Amino acid sequence: MQTHAVSPQENHHTSTFLPARAAAVHRTTGETDVQVSLNLDGQGHHATQTGVPFLDHMLAQISSHGLIDLEVQATGDLEIDDHHTNEDVGITFGQALGKVLGERKGIVRFGHFIAPLDEALVQVVLDFSGRPHLSYDLDIPTQRVGTYDTQLVREFFVAVVNHSQMTLHIRQLAGINSHHIIEAAFKAFARALRMAIEVDPRRGNTVPSSKGVL
Repeated sequence: MQTHAVSPQENHHTSTFLPARAAAVHRTTGETDVQVSLNLDGQGHHATQTGVPFLDHMLAQISSHGLIDLEVQATGDLEIDDHHTNEDVGITFGQALGKVLGERKGIVRFGHFIAPLDEALVQVVLDFSGRPHLSYDLDIPTQRVGTYDTQLVREFFVAVVNHSQMTLHIRQLAGINSHHIIEAAFKAFARALRMAIEVDPRRGNTVPSSKGVL
């Protein structure tokens, strides 16, 4: 595996998005090749090509509702299934997120949101705690949405949590349609993420913890 992260000063990457709070990570394995570029202070611009259409659709939700400019390019062993690509996109996105946030200085740190999508209602609460933990409570009634295996939703969030050092709780409050439940979860995640990564003007350049470190 190879990873490469770009600091704001190393503004030579080919990505369209690399201003202030931005990073790029390139991760390669024997199964996948994934490049993720993100700008936390963006306008929700996105360009995603993972070979997994439903995953692209969900990444667009993160970008649009999180106001994160996001570029994802991935190739993987889709002839086997979508699992490796889905997981490795989550890993690389989590690595980029962790890289750009660094020591978490100056951010709000906590975020929460409840998103409706028709009959579905999903709550997301997150904390950039430095301690990876996922509580996942989605009851998705079908095994697939289109060609996408709905078990991969949890695998995506596991990967993001572990590699961004985030505590994440996802709770389904209502819903009977698989697509609606999943999309509500991603939209709630995006809005909670947006809240947590906002710069807190009262915090200054300090770590949002009574311990002084996360």
